[in-house]
Amino acid sequence: IIGNPPYNASQVNENDNNKNRKYTTKDKTGIDDQVAATYSKDSKATNKNALSDPYVKAFRWASDRIGDEGIIALVTNNSFINEIAFDGMRCNLAKDFDVIYILDLGGNVRKNPKISGTTHNVFGIQVGVSINLLIRKKDQRSQPTQIYYARVDEYWRKEEKYNYLNQCQKWDGVQWQTIEPDKRYIWLTEGLQYDFDTFIPIGNKETKNKSSNDSAIFRLYSIGVQTSRDAWVFNYKIDELTKNVKFFIDNYNHQLYKWENQRNPNDTIDQFVDYNDNKMKWSSSLKSSLNSNTKLELDLNKIRKSLYRPFCLQFLYFDYILNHRRGLFVKILPTLHNEQENRVIWLKVGSEVPIFCLMVNVIPELLPQGGSQCFPFYTYNKDGKKRKENITKWSLEQFRNYYQDRTITKWDIFYYTYGLLHHPTYRERYAANLKRELPRIPYAPDFRGFVNAGQQLADLHLNYEQQPEYNLKFIENDQVPLNWRVEKMKLSKDKTQIIYNEFLTLSGIPPEVFEYRLGNRSALDWIIDQYQVKIDKRSGIVNDPNRLDDEQYIVRLIGQVITVSLETVKIVKNLPDLG
Repeated sequence: IIGNPPYNASQVNENDNNKNRKYTTKDKTGIDDQVAATYSKDSKATNKNALSDPYVKAFRWASDRIGDEGIIALVTNNSFINEIAFDGMRCNLAKDFDVIYILDLGGNVRKNPKISGTTHNVFGIQVGVSINLLIRKKDQRSQPTQIYYARVDEYWRKEEKYNYLNQCQKWDGVQWQTIEPDKRYIWLTEGLQYDFDTFIPIGNKETKNKSSNDSAIFRLYSIGVQTSRDAWVFNYKIDELTKNVKFFIDNYNHQLYKWENQRNPNDTIDQFVDYNDNKMKWSSSLKSSLNSNTKLELDLNKIRKSLYRPFCLQFLYFDYILNHRRGLFVKILPTLHNEQENRVIWLKVGSEVPIFCLMVNVIPELLPQGGSQCFPFYTYNKDGKKRKENITKWSLEQFRNYYQDRTITKWDIFYYTYGLLHHPTYRERYAANLKRELPRIPYAPDFRGFVNAGQQLADLHLNYEQQPEYNLKFIENDQVPLNWRVEKMKLSKDKTQIIYNEFLTLSGIPPEVFEYRLGNRSALDWIIDQYQVKIDKRSGIVNDPNRLDDEQYIVRLIGQVITVSLETVKIVKNLPDLG
């Protein structure tokens, strides 16, 4: 079986009404069902959305069709080789075939921003590509599967990759290396540190689902809020947000009226609804609400503060219908009052961006490229009452027993975890592990040192708007009128100045600021990127960060975030040894 199946996990925008097809096998079961019963069932991943990609279904379909023996040759997305969500798929491929050859052509722009799809990718696309040969032999089914892997240089241009393929010609023209998967069906184990498995999990599904005895630090954890319509339900200005949400709700209710009264018997929602981007932004969950005849009403009490990106505060319309997924934030920060006492470790996860964490007390956004998981100190009922501590008693006993210290509290463990997650040695030594799973927390020699540092970092990051401004030099252009308005800021090439607008340049940025990084960007880079006037291409909605009642807010914020960055770098450099 030979093919180059399409690879896209799902349509990017529900308004495109271009869903992947469903495929049915001879026995009337869908390939989606086959994937669910094998690749998905055997996966330990939390997020398995990537398994809906058509190329994954092509692997499943071909594996079922090849019979007792044969060869499958597919050119596909290379994400199945090493991504977390595909552990069950790798498990089944090893069961289903006797010999597997993977030629990895690289080219994933999302993982490596230093390359370009059009320049370094063999197809000129954004995702990586691999050539895969899977062989089933009738007379060798009892033998262990042999897996061979080869990879071209990540920075080769596509022409170099073409030349390499022309030179190889055949499978035996490639210099293969043997892969020996570990017990978790990880094929590419380079860089993994196996002492990581001995540390305490920050969270796991067993503890979260109460399916067994506690075995993690936090009982509950949650993804950040995923709205599927950010332009409509996020905004820097509360009045603009209210206007946008009201307009959206009116249009939705009009669609609901038409669906209830004007549709034909054979109409489906996908065929019937209005896909005008200026009026609506559909998601599968919103269509389900329409199908169940759910009417919407504007409720101003649902407007909450949210961190859309690190240190970038916006207003959010927090609603179970207009937000595609709210995670467990109805239990973590259900009311404004809970924001005053609860603290949440907002953790960036995934394989495409380096790990970072930030202490928050407002609802954080999911974040792109792998998403985020959030670990609160308290959880509540949906009305914000019946507060419970979220650090498990099991982990409290583990720490007390290890350090022989009965005075250790759950707050100590919370801050210890936050401090340790900032340790450069921890992040570097376990970088490969942290790309694959949630952090595990080791016992460091100086427990109290990490507790104190973690609390200092938490207070600094939570109260970033109350920090003193760093003393920047204001260079004013006397040829233009005084103006505090931002359209789009720009960092100078030497990174010592921010061109704020035509009137103002901020000078004297210390280089240490850029050592405090949250993913691929520094904290200051996040401010420069997010605090600009943005116009959503589809809806035309304008999101303007300038405050008419506080014109110097953004200038002040820049100075405060520089202070936060410098203090964070100082605390991190003085963290105790990891051991």
